[in-house]
Amino acid sequence: MANILQSKRESSRFQILVEIAAHQPNLRQKEVAERLGVTPQAVSEYIKELVADGLVTTDGRMRYSITKEGVEWLLESAAELKRYARVVMEEIISHVSVWTALAELDLAEGERVSLEMRSGLLYANKKEGIEASGVVIGETKSGEDVGVSDLRGLISLEEGRITVCKVPRVQLGGSRKVDLQLLEKQLSKEKMVGCLGIEALVALRKVGREPDVIFGAKESAVEAAYHGISSLVVSVDEQIPSLLNRLESEGLKYELIDLTLG
Repeated sequence: MANILQSKRESSRFQILVEIAAHQPNLRQKEVAERLGVTPQAVSEYIKELVADGLVTTDGRMRYSITKEGVEWLLESAAELKRYARVVMEEIISHVSVWTALAELDLAEGERVSLEMRSGLLYANKKEGIEASGVVIGETKSGEDVGVSDLRGLISLEEGRITVCKVPRVQLGGSRKVDLQLLEKQLSKEKMVGCLGIEALVALRKVGREPDVIFGAKESAVEAAYHGISSLVVSVDEQIPSLLNRLESEGLKYELIDLTLG
């Protein structure tokens, strides 16, 4: 179990630190206390501990800010929670839940089949040497969706990698200041392409590539990576910090490339 779930104290410290990070420098302790189900006095004591541990700073006037150490602790704790959630999903819930796969051949109810992930989709077949398997819950024809329960083993899946290409905002030249040759070189390596900002969209169109995703590019890149699909996100510079923060909080691998012409 994740450490912060093993005690009320660690759980409360984590949640209060999240509240401080979200609302700094102003924090309404009474509202936080109501959300956590503790007293305002308890919240005050927890904050004193966080300050003493160097995770939070205060100016002495009820104004609080999270420190670099606080951010690191928050990220580590969140990553630990995420790992624990994955164990629950992959090793516990999977045994009692029903998964949906694409049948690659006719399947009979009750037979055990092999399960493998390809191009982000789960396939059910009878291939040898595949670790993951499950039991078919209903007769299915080839090419149909099939329900599979009693999942055993782990589905082999290598996380996709995300390439982030930075383009300057329009005030700094926009698409006119983009190294289009470098952009084309990166595009040739990727499967899915997303963009953030009109400058990024125009740069892609200049090299003859329409993005697969314009709205929700961050979420699409994250989901694709978890399904083993690599992607490229072309983003205007002002969107880069929030994008990288999202990728780092998810623990995903990425490469940042500056497309701005020198």
